[in-house]
Amino acid sequence: MLIDTHVHIGHMLGFDMTPEDVLYSMDRYGVDFSLVSNIEAAEFDHEGRPISDYFQKSQNEVFRDTLEFAAQYPERIGAMPWLKIATEQPDEEFIDLLDKNRSLVYGFKLHPFHSRTAPDDPKLEPYYELAERYHLPIVSHTGGCEEARSIHLYNAAVRHPELDFVMVHMDLGTDNSEALDLLEKADNLYGDTTWVPVQTVIKAVQRFGSGKILFGSDNPIDGPDTYLHNRTGDRSLYQEYFHDLGAMLSPWDYGNIMYRNAARVFGIHWY
Repeated sequence: MLIDTHVHIGHMLGFDMTPEDVLYSMDRYGVDFSLVSNIEAAEFDHEGRPISDYFQKSQNEVFRDTLEFAAQYPERIGAMPWLKIATEQPDEEFIDLLDKNRSLVYGFKLHPFHSRTAPDDPKLEPYYELAERYHLPIVSHTGGCEEARSIHLYNAAVRHPELDFVMVHMDLGTDNSEALDLLEKADNLYGDTTWVPVQTVIKAVQRFGSGKILFGSDNPIDGPDTYLHNRTGDRSLYQEYFHDLGAMLSPWDYGNIMYRNAARVFGIHWY
C-alpha cells in the first residue's frame, strides 16, 4: 500500500502538471491513492510578486477543477483544495461546493510561500472554522520565506488543538532541525516527506516514533516520472523512500510512513 499525500495538477509558475501525468505515475510506480491540490490558486510568484490578475483563477474555480478530477477517480484521487489565503475568504459557493462534495475532499491546502500569508494570520480563522466543522486536516507548505516558516504553522496548531496540521517539506531548504523540534512539541502537528532526506525521517522515528510522518512527493513536479528521476535525469529522492528506507526501519514503522498515518489522519477508508 502507498499513499502520496502531496500531489499536484495545474498550469502555473512554469509548471504543467496534468491529471494524465498523475494517473500515469501512479500506475507505473505503484501509488494507490493521491491527495491532489491545484497550483492554479497560487497568488504570488517565486520572487514574492503578485501574479497578474490575467493569470488568476478564483478559489472556487480552482476548487471545481480539483473536484472534477477526484470525482472521476474517487478510489484513487482525493481533493485537497488549495486556498487563496491572501486575497479571498470562503464564500457561500465555496461552502456549498465543500458541503456537496465532502466525500471527495480530504483536507485544505495552504501555501504561505505562494500566498505570502502565514498560517497563524488571523485572516485564516474562517478557514479553520470550516475545517473543524467538516473534520478536515490542514496541509501547509513550509520553507522559503518568513510567512512559510514552520513556527507559524506550529502556532496555528497550538491555537487549534481540535485540528490536525501537516508540515509539508519540514522547512524546505534547511536541515529540518527546527521542524523536528516543533513536531515533537505538538501532538496535532505532522511532517511530510516532500524533498526531505531519508535521514531526517530516521531522526524523526528515533526521536518521537513513526506515527507523525507522512509520505508526500510534489508529484509530478519534475514530470510524469518524478518518482524515478529529477529534471536533470538524476535518481529521484523518492527511489530511496521506495527501495531503501524500508531496510532502515521496522516493517511497522515503514508502513506507518508510507500509508498508515495518511489513512488515519485524512480518513482514507477506501481500501
